[in-house]
Amino acid sequence: MKLKDLLPFLAENQKDFKAHFAIGGGDSKDAKLPLKIFLNGKFNDDQDLQTQKNFERKYILSFCYLKKDEWLFVGIYESLGVVGMVKETDRELYKYNTRLTDIGAEFIGKLVVGFKKDFRQSYPNLETCLDNLEVLELKREVLKVEFPGYDNVNLTWRELESLIETPIWKTALENQKAVYLIVDTKTGKKYVGSAYGNDMLLGRWRNYIANGHGGNKLLKSLDFEYIKENFKYSILEIFKSSVDDETIINRESFWKEVLLTRTDFGYNGN
Repeated sequence: MKLKDLLPFLAENQKDFKAHFAIGGGDSKDAKLPLKIFLNGKFNDDQDLQTQKNFERKYILSFCYLKKDEWLFVGIYESLGVVGMVKETDRELYKYNTRLTDIGAEFIGKLVVGFKKDFRQSYPNLETCLDNLEVLELKREVLKVEFPGYDNVNLTWRELESLIETPIWKTALENQKAVYLIVDTKTGKKYVGSAYGNDMLLGRWRNYIANGHGGNKLLKSLDFEYIKENFKYSILEIFKSSVDDETIINRESFWKEVLLTRTDFGYNGN
């Protein structure tokens, strides 16, 4: 079944549409980053920021990458035009004003579409690809965020930001003490930290989302945008909330010694 048969509005108005195949790339190296942003309820905000004027038609048909040749339908948006510019460290972005429409709203987060994207452009005119959009699956429920297990956590700053407030991640992190690792992927330098007391791991990592440094003296010297682009977060050891804090502190010290993070190889000052 073709997508245009399920949503006839697309065929009737195809020359008013841009398609948006949202796939992660660049420094993130995570093709599913837009999907994670969608699952955290922030896709519209993210889509509104563009490096070029990509949405100069009335409507946007938006998808997020699931896996090779498969895309999740995340809505039809009306583009109300560029409303300004947003400055980042090394670039300026166009800020669009877009509005999620009711067209196909019942399929958002449920509809999986097949499309072999064999070109680099992520914003084609819809008439160039509409006939190749195939309906593969309609899920019973909206796709949800999954937690991969503590041993498999390995997130960029932007991935962590997109996931940390989702219910499943909050539940996984809020009652756990831990020793964790932060890696500067540009220099290879590492920071070992620990989470205990009232904040637990959730509170500790929320601090890094808020300011990048979490109060650490050496991390404070780094630009926040640099941290956003280059830092990754993982868990070395996880502990129940009932484990005494001294045990956590001792394990933190052990990992600092193992990974030499108190030397020029790391960001630990003590």
